[in-house]
Formats: sequence, C-alpha cells, structure tokens
Amino acid sequence: MSKTTFRFIDLFAGLGGFHIALKRLGGECVFAAEWQEHLQDLYEVNHGIRPAGDITAITKGHLAEVPEHDVLTAGFPCQPFSKAGEQLGFECTKQGGLFFDVEKILAARKPSFFILENVPNLLKHDEGETWKKIQKMLGLDGLGYHIDAQKYSPHNFGVPQIRERVYIVGSLKPLDSFVWPERSNEETSIETVLDENPPDAKRLSKQVQECLDVWSEFLQACPKGLNLPSFPLWSMEWGATYPYETETPFARKLRLGAEGLLGFCGSHGVKLGHKATLEERWNALPSHARTEQFVFPKWKQNFIRQNREFYAANREWITPWRQKILRFPSSLQKFEWNIQGGHQDLWQYVIQFRASGVRVKRRNTAPSLIAMTDTQVPIIAWEKRYMTPLECARLQSMESLKRLPDKPSQAFAALGNAVNADVVEKVAAALLKSLPGFAKAASTARQLAAA
Repeated sequence: MSKTTFRFIDLFAGLGGFHIALKRLGGECVFAAEWQEHLQDLYEVNHGIRPAGDITAITKGHLAEVPEHDVLTAGFPCQPFSKAGEQLGFECTKQGGLFFDVEKILAARKPSFFILENVPNLLKHDEGETWKKIQKMLGLDGLGYHIDAQKYSPHNFGVPQIRERVYIVGSLKPLDSFVWPERSNEETSIETVLDENPPDAKRLSKQVQECLDVWSEFLQACPKGLNLPSFPLWSMEWGATYPYETETPFARKLRLGAEGLLGFCGSHGVKLGHKATLEERWNALPSHARTEQFVFPKWKQNFIRQNREFYAANREWITPWRQKILRFPSSLQKFEWNIQGGHQDLWQYVIQFRASGVRVKRRNTAPSLIAMTDTQVPIIAWEKRYMTPLECARLQSMESLKRLPDKPSQAFAALGNAVNADVVEKVAAALLKSLPGFAKAASTARQLAAA
C-alpha cells in the first residue's frame, strides 16, 4: 500500500457507486466485475477500467486475475433477501449463491478491509440465521475479520431519498477506533435534485393522468376536517363482505363449492350471487382475496378490516365516487396517502405507481429507487411528469458520471440497483481513516473532484 492511496476492487459493479465513493477518498480501482455487457461498456467510459464478466467464472478458475488489493467492495444481489421477493436467500440458485463468490475472493486475497451493501432484511432473513452464517464465514472463526453492520438511508446524510440499506464492514485488525458516521438532522427537499420542466422528461400517459384525476376527485370529495388514514386504502374493499377472519374465500370454495360464495359481496360491493358460475364469482373477488390460503396473514386481515371500517364511516361520500375507479387495473385502485395533516391536493406532491398502489409522498424525499420499470419512476405531480434519469442519478449521488445508459428503462434499472455514493463515502472514510496517508490523499482527491 502506498502512503497516498489504497487499492480497491468493485464487485457487482453496476454503474460504479462504490468506485465513485472510494475514488473521492483517493483510492485506485484495480479490478471490477459486472456481468451485463452494456454496463461493462458504460463502466469503462465512466471510470476508465473495463470490468471482468461473470464473477462465478472468475472464482471457478480465474482467481489469479483478481489483483492484490486493500479494500473489497460489493453490493451483492439483494433480491434473494428482500421482503419484496420470495426470500430464498442462499437457496436462490440464480443469485443467492453469489455471496459465496465474494467469500472466495476474500479468502484468496485477504484484503485489509471490505465493505458490503444489501437490503436491511438481510439481518433478519431466515430468523437471523443468514446473518449468523455470514458472520461465521467471514468473522474471527472463519476468514478472520472483525465485522460490524449498520443501516443507513441517503436522507440520513442530506440526500432527499429514503432508501434504507445495511452496510457491513470488515477489518483484519480490531475495529476499536472505528465509529459509524453520525446521521444528519438536516431537512431535505426533492426539489434540490430536480430540473425545472426538463425537455427530456416523460409526460404522464392518458391512463395515468385519468387515474390521478379520479383520486384527486376522491380527495376533493373528502369532508374538510377528516384526516385520511395512514394505512393503504383498498377501494375494492369498500362494500365487500366476503369472509376474511375465521375463514377465507378459498377455504369456503373448497368446502362448499359453488354455494360457498353465495350471499356475499366482492370487489366494490358486487353481489356474488348475481354471477352465474363459480369462476365468475371467484373473479369478482379482489385479487388479494383469491389467494389459496386457509387463513389470511394478520397484516392482510388488518388492512381488510380497517378499510371496511373506513368505508362504513364514510359511505355517504365514497359511494358516489366509487364507480369512477372501476375502469382502472387493480393496482391503481389502491391508494397510499402519506401526507397526514397536509393539504389534500394530490398535485402538490411526489407520486409513485407501485404494485401496492398509487403512493403519494411529501416533497421532502423521493420514494426509494428500485430496479424499476418506466411506470414506477417517481412522478413530479406539480409538473405532471416523471423524474428523468439524471435526476434519479442525483438521488444516488452519481451525478458526476459522464454517461448513463442510453435507454431510459436501462438507466432506471441500473440506478435502482446502485449503491448511494455519498453514503458509501461516509462509511468508507470512517473505516479507512487509520490508513497511513489516508487523510491527505482523501483531501487531495476531493479537491481534484471539485475542481
């Protein structure tokens, strides 16, 4: 290791969030790995080094290609551990085993430090067994690293995005002097990353515009002084009476056949008895009620009960509006109003269309960037447009990149999978401060970057 810099490698490199952060601190990237060819091309343009391809091929016989380094960084795939997926963890044959490739490189090269990033659910996955396994493999009883973990979101450091991730640090020497960076109490605003009516912004489609108009009418119909609830509003439950607590529709269908759903109301109060066949009755239920479960989980029971109680208390003004939402897909018939106490004007806020519904948030932060489709990109409602890839890059503290993917869909997917460079920089600076010459090298690198 030289006195003025350190060498690092960037695994699952993507757009290079780790690269940006560690270069700011005076580091030199000596190896990167990224399996998607278009991201390899982009990484070379942006960072001047071409990543190797599939990491599994490297660890199966080409470990010699990985040079000696001081710091290993890896945002290994999070989907196997995410609450949003099947949570197969290490058993996910496609992605879950990629962590073991990181372990193989650590074992072969034994860098002084590592920084890993993943979804916070990693710590709780499989009732904590996955995290215990990682600690055993990499810790003092395994590869010999002292390990610690902490959860951070970009908004903890002044970046207007709520996107909590777990950062795992490892050091061959004890972490006695290591202190996790302090969170900031600074207020954030999404407007700090926005351009005013950028010409390349995607405009709202006719369906999106009409759907938001209908939900805007819902807010206008809401009596003054009535605070909308914080739980997700499921309009299909407004008028539904099918059983959901002691028994599910699936259980009744198995037990009683065609007669099991008679006498109940389905989505938006449709009487199931008016449907001629069992299949028609079944399809008239909300999609979340058609799952093959004998007992609904408590969270689903709570949402159903809360929505039915809300409707019962507000039937008079909701019922005339209810017909207007029927022409939209099921996901657009759900609404999350995260503006408790705020002015009930939908067009003043940030909106995101998710599988869980139409989500409305205040302007202080953007919704969490995910590996999203174009339709899930945050909407800047007061300009009636979607955020641009450049604006989303600012949310990931990656606005310094020379180029983003040319196709917006690829840009949004890559940014959704990226690590936040500002958060990584804070964590890395705290971890590496004991290196000889680090403070001077980091200061010089930051001055050069700002010039």
